[in-house]
Amino acid sequence: MRQSLLALATAAFLLAACGEQPQTSTPAKAPTTRTSAAGSPVTASGKTRIALLLPLSGRAAPIGQSMQQAAEMALFDTGAKELALAAYDSGETADSAVEAYRKARTEGAALVLGPLFGTSATALAPLVAQGGANVVSFSNDEQAASRGVWIMGIAAPPQVRRVVDYAVDQGIRRFAVFAPQTTYGQQMAQTLESQATIRGAQVVGVELFDANSADLSTPARRLAEQVKTPDKLAVLVPVAPPRVSAALAALAAAGLDSKSVQLIGTGVWDIPNIGQEPMLRGAWYAAPDPAKRADFERRFLATYGKPAPRLATLAYDGVSLAGALARLKPGGDFSAEAITNPAGWTGVDGAFRFLPNGRSERALAVIAVSGTQGSVVSAAPGGFSSPSN
Repeated sequence: MRQSLLALATAAFLLAACGEQPQTSTPAKAPTTRTSAAGSPVTASGKTRIALLLPLSGRAAPIGQSMQQAAEMALFDTGAKELALAAYDSGETADSAVEAYRKARTEGAALVLGPLFGTSATALAPLVAQGGANVVSFSNDEQAASRGVWIMGIAAPPQVRRVVDYAVDQGIRRFAVFAPQTTYGQQMAQTLESQATIRGAQVVGVELFDANSADLSTPARRLAEQVKTPDKLAVLVPVAPPRVSAALAALAAAGLDSKSVQLIGTGVWDIPNIGQEPMLRGAWYAAPDPAKRADFERRFLATYGKPAPRLATLAYDGVSLAGALARLKPGGDFSAEAITNPAGWTGVDGAFRFLPNGRSERALAVIAVSGTQGSVVSAAPGGFSSPSN
């Protein structure tokens, strides 16, 4: 139990930090225009230098260290003999990420994988614009995305769009939102309203509650008043454990439980044992197909003697991507054009591709919460049939 609580606490911290629940804050100070001469991108043995920027110190160090291990596992699994991978400590601040990036460039990195946090990724954009190495960040904060700084983390808006599409396909035409009054909560409400409109559905209620309030009964009753009709209804509750328990209890007391409405959510529910929250059983959320990463998790446990954190697959897939780019031509091709190949790439977390604006698209499954493991009710597409935007 102690290990489970620690895992949930760590996940909540990291989801907020890397962009899953963006906070309104003072923008990171832009780095100075000081540049350093870049070293050779090729080692004496002919390998291409790839930098891995991870928080190897501070509160997130255990996650950073596990991501480094996952990256090293990818080198072994893919047989990426073309790559020379070097890890740099990006710490917890934008300034430390900038220094790590500069050091990596001085040592000749042809491509930078990381950093993890959105503010750190944002701070690297000016350095990339000055002619630095392209960045594939592990953040999922779409606000940090720009040409040259691509985000690889699984952003929340596409998760909402995917689960709304599935709900509409199941005959649901009415939606509501019960979310915290935060930048993240507002973004989820806006995404739902936009996607519902596109699909010809209607948002009949939106209630944003005080994120710090212990009593959610009043906003839950207000939402129940807004949605009173016998028609089928889906309620988006983009709230992570353990806070989700209070939100669901308030909704149930107001007459909006999983027996009367279809609960839908985001990837904040994509954690081990989410089914232990009984009020979530039967709820839907969008995420990569868990079966695809099950083998990775088994091998990580066997190799390192500890469970893989949810974010470890990003580092694994990042190194696999770097290996694929290195094989495109002699010396590799790490250009924006190569990275944004419309056909996309395949990894442990399924198919993904990068857009010219720095954002990414992922082929997501829809998962129903049940027991200790969710069950896939709509499989993730195997690739992308339409051109990227």
